Amino acid sequence: MLQQSCSAAQAGLEILRTRLLPSTVIRSACTGTLQLKEPLNFWCGGRVKPSTKDARPSEPVYEPATGRVLCEMFPCGPAEVELAVQSAQSAFKTWSQMSGMERGRVMLEAARIIREQREEIANMEVINNGKSIFEARIDIDIAWQCIEYYAGIAGTLAGQHVQLPGGSFAYTRREPLGVCVGIGAWNYPFQIAAWKSAPALACGNAMVFKPSPMTPVTAVILAEIYAQAGVPEGLFNVVQGSAETGSLLCLHPGVAKVSFTGSVPTGIKIMEMSAKHVKPVTLELGGKSPLIIFSDCSLENAVNGALMANFLSQGEVCCNGTRVFVQRDILEPFLEEVVKKTRGIKIGDPLQEATRMGALISKPHLDRVLGFVRQAKQQGATVLCGGEPYVSEDPKLKSGYFMSPCVLSNCTDEMTCVKEEIFGPVMSVLPFDTEEEVLQRANNTTFGLASGVFTRDVSRAHRMAAKLQAGTCFVNTYNASPVELPFGGYKMSGFGRENGTVTVEYYSQLKTVIMEMGDVESPF
Repeated sequence: MLQQSCSAAQAGLEILRTRLLPSTVIRSACTGTLQLKEPLNFWCGGRVKPSTKDARPSEPVYEPATGRVLCEMFPCGPAEVELAVQSAQSAFKTWSQMSGMERGRVMLEAARIIREQREEIANMEVINNGKSIFEARIDIDIAWQCIEYYAGIAGTLAGQHVQLPGGSFAYTRREPLGVCVGIGAWNYPFQIAAWKSAPALACGNAMVFKPSPMTPVTAVILAEIYAQAGVPEGLFNVVQGSAETGSLLCLHPGVAKVSFTGSVPTGIKIMEMSAKHVKPVTLELGGKSPLIIFSDCSLENAVNGALMANFLSQGEVCCNGTRVFVQRDILEPFLEEVVKKTRGIKIGDPLQEATRMGALISKPHLDRVLGFVRQAKQQGATVLCGGEPYVSEDPKLKSGYFMSPCVLSNCTDEMTCVKEEIFGPVMSVLPFDTEEEVLQRANNTTFGLASGVFTRDVSRAHRMAAKLQAGTCFVNTYNASPVELPFGGYKMSGFGRENGTVTVEYYSQLKTVIMEMGDVESPF
């Protein structure tokens, strides 16, 4: 009976994979391949078929859980990028002249539609990205919350009034930049598109968004939702492609600002290209964040925090606390408990409700992460659990990109697994003795995206938060991401912020107006 029940559930998930977008999904009877056939580019208010004149070879997009081809991504070339930017420029003229309250009402409607379509969007995100449906739903919730938050801010944007001598005065105007470009990453496709577009649109800008070529699907759904909510035609556009398409956007003279989430090397190139037209940039780059666990902590809470800091989204999170420093006198009980809980993480079909770890984004990335584990062993680390390919008993998942979550002990600061960003489910545990020692070691990195501290000592928590060189410090928790608070990094983790009221500064510019109420006294 149980076997029949499980078989029925699996059959249901296969039907779900086929029915998500009924008009756009085609299944081959020979191969079982699920394919999306609708165009993935979006400008002038609708999906756009690939150009035959500016045609480039398509790139396959894979479903991480099965290894099957999900769709073909057609990169945009110069002519298509030009059309998308022109579309945004045209919409900007209308949108920028609307009041903040008017813009806010449209954005609230977009947030409502996302809430209404939450399940469908989350399922599509799972199929394209590989993370569990449990996490994908949270990502979609964060996306609509972000849009709703900035909808509320749109009507509050204001300048400053300054009284000058003699009855004269001056004021400042907060004005939009123009056409902004957002370049997203593959680990949070829909959420990142919302994080970048919401403050941009609230400030009166238009946006051209380029998703990662590995996760091109859900950004187009967001574009359709904005259109349905009533934004001017062309306000939020989606162009697909890899490095060449991104370069065209960064170098385009009609683009006023670039916001990028991704790797440090690519961030450096984006800065260089944007500098040619003196474009402001926001960069949210990599991390190798420290998680510091003091002996006076609640051990159970610290273990749960370490799991949150390392294994969300298969470890594919830029701010993950992958350098776990544990005070020596609780090292053994910590390792015992964290290994027990890590072994209990349910791996499998990410569309299953019970699954807590899905598939990594691609086969090359899976091989890369496994390579870090092999190298760690060669350098003297001990694998306490995991770190191996995971092969599901479900035949449909045998070609998926799964691995078992890994805990490494006997790590030292010089090991590659401790110094370099792995971006996979690998936790490196290091002992420490004193607060001063661990602070120095924690800051000894080129990154500075996030950090974490577990302690019951309130004074120590504040001392550590003040001295850790990172854009965020989590205390007795990890990987919380409320949209009301700014998120971004120090050092080579980038600059600028996403979320919070401060982001208005990065999507607007100030104009000073000086009003002379009398006659000008000329010295000439």
